[in-house]
Amino acid sequence: MDIKIVADSSCDLTREMKVELKVDIAPLVLQLGGRSYVDDEELDVREYVKGMAECETSPKTACPSPQDYIKRYQGPESVFVVTLSNHLSGSYNSAELAKSIFQDDGPKKFIHVFDSLSASIGETLVALKIHEYARKNLSELEIVDKVSSYIKEMKTFFLLESLEHLAKAGRLNPIVAKVASVLAIKPVMCGEEGHIKLFEKVRGYKKAFGRLLDIIGEVGKNLEDKILGIAHCNCPERALQFKEEVLKRYKFKDIIIVETGGLSSTYADNGGIIIAF
Repeated sequence: MDIKIVADSSCDLTREMKVELKVDIAPLVLQLGGRSYVDDEELDVREYVKGMAECETSPKTACPSPQDYIKRYQGPESVFVVTLSNHLSGSYNSAELAKSIFQDDGPKKFIHVFDSLSASIGETLVALKIHEYARKNLSELEIVDKVSSYIKEMKTFFLLESLEHLAKAGRLNPIVAKVASVLAIKPVMCGEEGHIKLFEKVRGYKKAFGRLLDIIGEVGKNLEDKILGIAHCNCPERALQFKEEVLKRYKFKDIIIVETGGLSSTYADNGGIIIAF
């Protein structure tokens, strides 16, 4: 089947994945101080993260407009869209509105928008699933059914060095972030039905790192049939170490590592790790 995958720029991909999956990215716009940054391949993520640390105000983000999506719906292919959790961004609603406008004004074609109920590497795994099922020549509706089930079962966890930007952006209770900083607590966070929730509080990064490894075994099922995705913000050694420790314990079908783009880095910040499976 000839398909097109469209995703917002929270979908973190390696260069190889971008070529293989042919994902058309609708970028978010990141606002830092008085400057705006388009979250695309031209963005220097390291410079942007450095700018966040130096900026007195918290960064803001703007989701892709319906028009950003509409122009990516063009063409003869069936379109599958992957967005940030609708509880974290307006990207899903924008993509759905674009679908309605496109189908009202243009040719009738298949478009389905998936709410990933996740972000970053969670979106990446959803895009990989769509690609996998399309290569198996499943019908459009079969892909929708199977990928929707996959999204419901997918687990997302993350471990951050700092919760400052997450709290400033309104994605986390500022009191939780303040207490964590004062007590040197490294919270293991999770995605729950598209919301960011505190999963467990652990004192010290080393223990939290080990706890994240334990959690995979506690909540994961049929890992041999699944891909573990790891996204990192400027800490490749940490991501590789996590992969090596996972390989000692678990038998995933595959493990992939990606760098966070601008949107994911806005919340993960330096040293952050996000996993999904």
